[in-house]
Amino acid sequence: MNALADGRPVVALESTIVTHGMPYPQNLEMARRVEGVIRRSGAVPATIAIMDGKLMVGAKAQDLERLAGLGGKAAKASRRDVAALLVSGKMAGTTVATTMMAAAWAGIQVFATGGIGGVHRGAEATFDISADLEELRQTQVAVVCAGAKSILDIPKTLETLETNGVPVLGYRTDDFPAFWARQSGQKVDHRVESAEEAARVIALQFELGMGGVVVANPIPESHAMDAREIEARIEEAIKGAEAEGVSRKDLTPFLLKRIVELTEGKSLIANIALVENNASVAAEIAVAMSALGSEAEAKPNASA
Repeated sequence: MNALADGRPVVALESTIVTHGMPYPQNLEMARRVEGVIRRSGAVPATIAIMDGKLMVGAKAQDLERLAGLGGKAAKASRRDVAALLVSGKMAGTTVATTMMAAAWAGIQVFATGGIGGVHRGAEATFDISADLEELRQTQVAVVCAGAKSILDIPKTLETLETNGVPVLGYRTDDFPAFWARQSGQKVDHRVESAEEAARVIALQFELGMGGVVVANPIPESHAMDAREIEARIEEAIKGAEAEGVSRKDLTPFLLKRIVELTEGKSLIANIALVENNASVAAEIAVAMSALGSEAEAKPNASA
């Protein structure tokens, strides 16, 4: 990417939210709007996907159209799927884990998404735990998100992040957000008040050779949903998934789609709002981290 070569701030974006997270044409509209939010905030968007036998970092406008049009017909690429999908030449949306991996390879340190994956409800029996949590342990990318998806077991997700040594920064919040709801009742590890403060923590985390960082950014109040109302819809959707035998990587797309139906589209509107909000904060952090890098480079010259 020219932006990386030029030292400009870049924000990575995943593509499963386009292929599996929203219906067409809302998915395409969202992708375009999110990229626009990042540009207006002074950074460069880089949507990541697997297309035509290549791991693409920085999908072009026509690529977004192809991904959005395919929707659920595209594959869903987690870390384990990457090699096989590249060989097959299939189109695929990249999950949080795969997007982090590709971003790190490309030298991108900040990534905006909706919500991270985590420990699914009932994981003590199914062992259904997202690869996102392991990727956060080992990959130096900061993930700006509206917490973890509400369909998950949030306390167990946070416990796993703690075990993996992943710091959870609350962006102007002490309470870990729950995707559609601003609060989960669980606390973050540390609170930061600005993009600059977050950037300093992230930069030092990476300098110390440690793993990724979660920046938990609550959905805007104007679009937040009532926690009890959304929990009732989630429980109903989970029962539907159990009745239909849906599990593993098909579970999250099924639940998100069913919740959109059960909330009469309210959850989709909220989802779009929180992704745009995360993109804005991620861009501000990327700009702040770029400034930190410039300051570090200038110091030796100033003392010479």
